[in-house]
Amino acid sequence: MYTEPAELSSKTLFHFRFERHGLNVEVLRLKKEVSMRTKSWQVLLLLLWTASGTFAAADDYVLEQDVMVPMRDGVRLATDVYRPIKDGKPVEDALPVILSRLPYNKQGGKSMGEYYATHGYVFVAQDTRGRYNSEGIWHMLTDDGPDGVDCAAWIGQQTWCDGKIGMIGTSYFGGTQHAMALAGAPELKTVIPVDAMSNLGRQSLRNAGAFELRFWNWIFLNAGSGSRAAQDSGTAEVLAEMASQRLTYLDNLPTRRSVTPLKLAPEYEDWLISAMEHGANDEFWAQNNIVDAPEKYKDIPVYLVSGWYDSWSGNNTANFMALSPVIKGPVYMIMGPWIHGQQAAYAHGQVSFGKQAAITDQWAWRQEWYDHWLKGIDNSVGKADPFRTTVRIFVMGTGDGGKDDQGRLQHGGSWRNEHEWPLARTRYTDFYLHTDGTLSQNRPEPDNSTTQFQFDPQNPVPTIGGNISSNNDILLQGAWDQKGGPHVWNFQQPVPISTRNDVLVFQSEPLEKDLEVTGEIEVRLFASSSAVDTDFTAKLIDVYPPSADWPGGFDLNIGDGIVRGRFRESLRAEVLMTPGEVYEFTIRLYPTSNVFRKGHRIRVDVSSSNFPRFDVNPNTGEPLNRHRGTNVATQTIFHDASRPSRIV
Repeated sequence: MYTEPAELSSKTLFHFRFERHGLNVEVLRLKKEVSMRTKSWQVLLLLLWTASGTFAAADDYVLEQDVMVPMRDGVRLATDVYRPIKDGKPVEDALPVILSRLPYNKQGGKSMGEYYATHGYVFVAQDTRGRYNSEGIWHMLTDDGPDGVDCAAWIGQQTWCDGKIGMIGTSYFGGTQHAMALAGAPELKTVIPVDAMSNLGRQSLRNAGAFELRFWNWIFLNAGSGSRAAQDSGTAEVLAEMASQRLTYLDNLPTRRSVTPLKLAPEYEDWLISAMEHGANDEFWAQNNIVDAPEKYKDIPVYLVSGWYDSWSGNNTANFMALSPVIKGPVYMIMGPWIHGQQAAYAHGQVSFGKQAAITDQWAWRQEWYDHWLKGIDNSVGKADPFRTTVRIFVMGTGDGGKDDQGRLQHGGSWRNEHEWPLARTRYTDFYLHTDGTLSQNRPEPDNSTTQFQFDPQNPVPTIGGNISSNNDILLQGAWDQKGGPHVWNFQQPVPISTRNDVLVFQSEPLEKDLEVTGEIEVRLFASSSAVDTDFTAKLIDVYPPSADWPGGFDLNIGDGIVRGRFRESLRAEVLMTPGEVYEFTIRLYPTSNVFRKGHRIRVDVSSSNFPRFDVNPNTGEPLNRHRGTNVATQTIFHDASRPSRIV
């Protein structure tokens, strides 16, 4: 079937669609100059029909859409195949394949397909199970190991594949790369997981027992988009209305089974409620658990990519530490100052890190990696940036601290090559919390020094930036002055967050010289509570002094973390607390690399909530996500010689 373009021109980039042998084929960017005469169009149509269903100039490609690839259980997954064209027909040579398996509509990956199909690869994009045009029922990642193996086997049987597959993708479809590597697909030869889902019960989904509400948000948005339920227009409309009212639903947490429109998308409701009820890092979270089972990962070259402000940064560095001694790989890692999926950007929130922070050509640098490992080309891998060494980090904080032309803080920074993580030359340094609100390397005095605050779950501390995967109406990503305003839906007054009575502030004297903080950050907190279960949170802040551009200074968030009391001893088992008993809590912040400049202060905020970044602990000790009430808890922080609370 052929549809003539509405307007014809000898210089038009023509777009043809036609059907042959039951396959839907799309020929894109046809650059052949043709006559305006109808007879010439008929001749051209004949050429399209007879030339094996393809016609395009050199270096173009042909796209075969919605090939339904069967899985081992008979479910068929919708798959698009981009193949290069030479001399007007698909290249017959067997080529390496770049594969993307994603739940966000494979058609959204057209720019990737165009690039790699015109740079010597076949590109394959597949809707994951139960999403968009694929059959089956969606489950969070759990089918993506076996489905990935079956997809790779199908690809390997095609005449256009040379038996080698590299994978590409960010976030969820970074996670499908990990899933396929853990499943050991024989055809898989390398992966570049970017901001990828992994270690879901450790950090970034369940975080030290707390639940990251960005996944609550993900379910509310995606249940009505690309799901089975959304195929019915009426149901899709109801789910869209639900998503539009997320702030109201947040005010009425916990979300319970069968009482919201989410019941119309049962697999999404089931996963969300089960995940919010399941805190322990056990078999429920086994899929993509790399840290606890790195030996299951296929021994292939791996390039791990993330950013200091990304929601998966802690797992990215954890995966590097877990995989490097176990597989020959090699395992590479790059960490920029980025938020989720924004490697081509150099600014986010209210802060700029300088144009040098961005990797502007997102496909070309990956191609260098694929060319080396899939085609055996001797190129920059191992020789030049960003592949010169196994670890490349962006050290933040060396900017001039002024305002750029868009009013953003010029925090700045620069790239540096390293050979390991954490850095071998690290000096682990304790900064102690003191009763007068200071933070210093001096150990506390041997007295019963404590600070108390009241934690009311009905009035949680608002989230202002941080390691969050999406910027939307309920969450702010990245780097922000820790001050309220109209951009913070639950803290709209222009008031510093440090003024709240439930936020304890500990800060250093102005630094006498620059201090670089690079590595894994922990707060070790001695504390008690009047509750049988509660949370403790911590946040690391780079405090800018007042200046001409920033008369009130700028309190820049660097990293944060949380721990749920019942998981203080182990992430694998719940143990409630005894009210009034003192425990040591370890709060794992996200990793970072930041220079605290001379004249700045290092600050640590301690509290018991960070909402809606994390779900709020009701302090009742009831089963997770099943509480009906809340209790106000009295929290006591200890900072004396025998109980030295500190940040490391």
